[in-house]
Amino acid sequence: MDALDRVVKPKTKRAKRFLEKKEPKLNENTKNAMLIKGGNANLTVTEVLKDIYAVKKPFAVLYKRKNITRPFEDQTSLEFFSKKSDCSLFLFGSHNKKRPNNLIIGRMFDYHVLDMIELGVEKFVSLKDIKNSKCPEGTKPLLIFAGDMFDVNEEYRRLKSLFIDFFRGPTVPSIRLAGLEYVLHFTAVDGKIYMRSYKVLLKKSGCKIPRIELEEMGPSLDLVMRRTHLASDDLYKLSLKQPKGLKPKKKKNISHDVFGTTYGRIHMQKQDLSKLQTRKMKGLKKRPAEKSAEDGGATPKKSKSA
Repeated sequence: MDALDRVVKPKTKRAKRFLEKKEPKLNENTKNAMLIKGGNANLTVTEVLKDIYAVKKPFAVLYKRKNITRPFEDQTSLEFFSKKSDCSLFLFGSHNKKRPNNLIIGRMFDYHVLDMIELGVEKFVSLKDIKNSKCPEGTKPLLIFAGDMFDVNEEYRRLKSLFIDFFRGPTVPSIRLAGLEYVLHFTAVDGKIYMRSYKVLLKKSGCKIPRIELEEMGPSLDLVMRRTHLASDDLYKLSLKQPKGLKPKKKKNISHDVFGTTYGRIHMQKQDLSKLQTRKMKGLKKRPAEKSAEDGGATPKKSKSA
């Protein structure tokens, strides 16, 4: 049995809190990513990992030591690191003559590799090379995807899903206009993927809505897709399965239109409107003559007593 698979009983309160965080929940924590450097990573790959770590912080772990592994041939080391650091996303960087400036982005399901796509870096501009102001750490980015390949090709569609998982950040209940400061733009054209990052500048426009300008911030990457390792349809469907506690309960006789308006249907028994109690008003009271006419004749007058 693997050392990480054994049942571990916590001896301190800190260890107990750590194990409670790793337990399955209805609403899972924000996904963490581990950035691993291969045994023969060059300076370009190292700088790419550092810049993406700066973008992904604080939901990332950067391994500074080199790890001699080949994810497409042996995935046990990635699964070991995933269990150790409790990370479900990974980015592995390596470099060799056959595949120079190589990046492998992927995600885990139940601590096993689900999807894995190999990308080659053809051009790289780091955060240091662009002398502009940067966004603060932990800023949630806006993700924009351009190009028909992200919707037509299955491999590009899965790569789009990987990018969303990797860079989306924490789930927030509301959005503040001033908090929209960071944009990540992905463009797929002519067999290449262009990744650009911008800082959003809100300028004065003379009205309530500000004028928006984009200033390139870095990092900037020109990528090309190489090898892919995609999960089967059954396994991918299983990974998307939601627990019963998160599924909304179906309410009868309630429908919604395209604008989000809620309509409800009420089932009532047949009512006798003749016995319906209305508001008693002085002007609606019947006169004595009307009452006698309804009774079928005039009521006899009382005789005076002698």
